[in-house]
Amino acid sequence: MAVKKTPKTAARTAAKTGTGATKRTSPARAKVSAAGAGKGTGQTVNPTQTHPTQAHVAQTVTAAKQNAEKTSEAAIKGYDDLAVLGQGNFEAFVASNSAVAKGFEAIGKEFLAFAQRSVEGHMAQARALIGAKDVQEFVELQNDYAKRRLEDTIAETAKLTELSTQVASEAIEPLKKRVDATVETVLKAKAA
Repeated sequence: MAVKKTPKTAARTAAKTGTGATKRTSPARAKVSAAGAGKGTGQTVNPTQTHPTQAHVAQTVTAAKQNAEKTSEAAIKGYDDLAVLGQGNFEAFVASNSAVAKGFEAIGKEFLAFAQRSVEGHMAQARALIGAKDVQEFVELQNDYAKRRLEDTIAETAKLTELSTQVASEAIEPLKKRVDATVETVLKAKAA
C-alpha cells in the first residue's frame, strides 16, 4: 500500500534524509545564492552594501580609536607635566641643600671664630691671674672674666640662633615654592 505524501510527511522525510526545503547550506553557498537572488526578479544586489550591524561595529571601532587617541594624548601630556614638575622639584631640592650647606658653612665659621676668641680670652685671663698681687684681686679678675664669658656666650648663642633661623628659612623657601607650584598644578589638572 502506498503512503500518500502530504506536506507534513514530505517535510519529515526531507528532514530525515537531508533533502528538500529544510536542507541546510554552507555559508559560502548561501552567499552565492544571495548574490544570485536578484537575477531574473528585477532586484539588484549591491555587493558593497553592509548589514546594519556591521555599520554599528565600524562606528564603535572608530569611536574607540578616537577615544584611545585622546586618552593617550592626555596621558602623554600628563607624563610630560609630571616630568617638568619632577625636574622643578629636583632643582628646588638641590637649591635647598645648597642653602643648607652654605648656612652650615657660615655657622661653622662663626662658631670657630667664637672658639678662637674664647681661647684668646682664656690666655689673656690666665696671664692676668698670674699677675694678680693678692687673693682678692685674683677673685675679682676671675669674677669679671666669668661675667664677660657668660655675656659673650649668650651673645654668641643669639647670633648662632639667628644664623640657624636664617639658614632654615633659606633652605625651606625653594621647597615651599615647589609645594605651592605642585598644589597649583594638581588643582589645575583636577579642574580640567
